[in-house]
Amino acid sequence: MIKGFLFDLDGVIVETAIFHYQAWRKMANDLGFDISEEFNESLKGVSRMDSLNLILQHGNVMLSEEEKLILAAKKNEHYLTLVSQMTSDDILPGVKDFFEQIKKTDIKIALGSVSKNAKMILEGVGLINDFDAIIDGTKISNGKPDPEVFLKGAEELGLQANECLVFEDAVAGVEAGKRAGMKVIGIGHENVLTQADLVLKSFENINLSDLLSKIL
Repeated sequence: MIKGFLFDLDGVIVETAIFHYQAWRKMANDLGFDISEEFNESLKGVSRMDSLNLILQHGNVMLSEEEKLILAAKKNEHYLTLVSQMTSDDILPGVKDFFEQIKKTDIKIALGSVSKNAKMILEGVGLINDFDAIIDGTKISNGKPDPEVFLKGAEELGLQANECLVFEDAVAGVEAGKRAGMKVIGIGHENVLTQADLVLKSFENINLSDLLSKIL
């Protein structure tokens, strides 16, 4: 029986990928190379430092660990400037209604995101109080596809892994959920999120009871 829902943030509840892309691209351009939107897709669900290393590898740039930390902080400042203006209008279609349906049940809600800015974003869009637990980049040591973020989410909810259902839009996130021993619903495209137990295009017009009957 499912007793807890674990939600990723970017691409599931809100869409901040474009802000990440703009900030990472500016950093890459400052270093003398460029990254495409297609390349940026490969960074979905990947931690900040792992993303930085992939971008530097892409641009054949070698830096010291100290230089990397400085760059990551600078990128994050730019990103924060962009996302600080987010409001409830930035919540993805169908999410508010889906959360209202969950509130009428005994199902608990947790966030499972590698973002260290998750709380700030949730406060900005007015969803911070909808979560029973928030696991973000400040609470974990390993990024997705490591299952740590979801296992900690289950732990904070007081649930077993097999009592939790994960909602993810990234391949790495789906893998993390499956490695945690949880059922996973992908948000996006079936041909991309092939490991997910079920894939939805979005939360629009989703009935919670019908969804649970399909996944159980």
